[in-house]
This record gives sequence, C-alpha cells and structure tokens, in this order.
Amino acid sequence: MLKLNASYSKKVPVQGEEYSSQSYHCSVEVELSDKLEAADIQEKIHETFALVRDSVDAELHGNLQAARPAQPSAKADAAPMRVLPQPSREQTGEGRIATKASNRQIKYILDLAKSQGMGLSDVNARVKEQFGVGSVYALDRKAASQFVDELKAAA
Repeated sequence: MLKLNASYSKKVPVQGEEYSSQSYHCSVEVELSDKLEAADIQEKIHETFALVRDSVDAELHGNLQAARPAQPSAKADAAPMRVLPQPSREQTGEGRIATKASNRQIKYILDLAKSQGMGLSDVNARVKEQFGVGSVYALDRKAASQFVDELKAAA
C-alpha cells in the first residue's frame, strides 16, 4: 500500500486591515495500491492535488459547490480519500466571518496560563465561563486575542 499526501495553502490579505492576512490550508491523504503503474500513480497525484487546490479556492470564494471531488479514475485502484478537517469559520451576529484561533495564539495562551500556574482544565473552565465555548481550541481569533490580553495583564 502506498500513501499519497497532498496539501495546498493560500494566504490572502484581510480587507480593511493593514498587514494582516488569512491562511487557508487543506490536506488529503489517500492510500493507493502498490500494484499501480507509474502513469496511474501520476494521474492519481494530479487528481488529488486538483481536489485539494479547488477545495481551498472554493472555501476562499464561499462556493462549496465548486469543491466537488473529481470522479475517481476507473484505472486507479485506490481506497477512499480522507479529508482532514480545516479550521472552521462561522458567521457572527455582526455579519463578519469568525475564524478559529491560530495554533500560535492557542500555544501562547497555554504558555501564559502555565506561567500563572493554570492547567488546561483551568483554562478551559475560564474560556467556557468568559466566551461560552467548551475549550481553548474552540476560540475564534478575536476572543483568543482578548484572552491573551487578559492573561498578560494578570501576569
């Protein structure tokens, strides 16, 4: 069995904010039969990368219909694709799109909390109380930024 990993990332500027951008990323892992010919493997690589690229572009443009997967090749003997989750975005009450906090923000929050003697369960309890989400990993960027400011002020 062969494994094919295809990833695609795209960074775009955020409207109205100077020196700010949003990053979109998608990764797919596909298992292929090791009995495939080189041409079939190359075709599967092309199809998989096109799926990942088109999915990111569709997410950027809010057109989820454009991200329909290409029909698998009849020649390619492959297992079904697994699409790894992307950071989710949701519409807020003010009409803006809320993007999940970055890994960097979450790590900084956890580092600040640790330096103040807080464990993950303490952080999650405080996040639930203040922001109404179940975990620090569910914060959006704006809430994470606010939480960082509060933790820095308490330090």
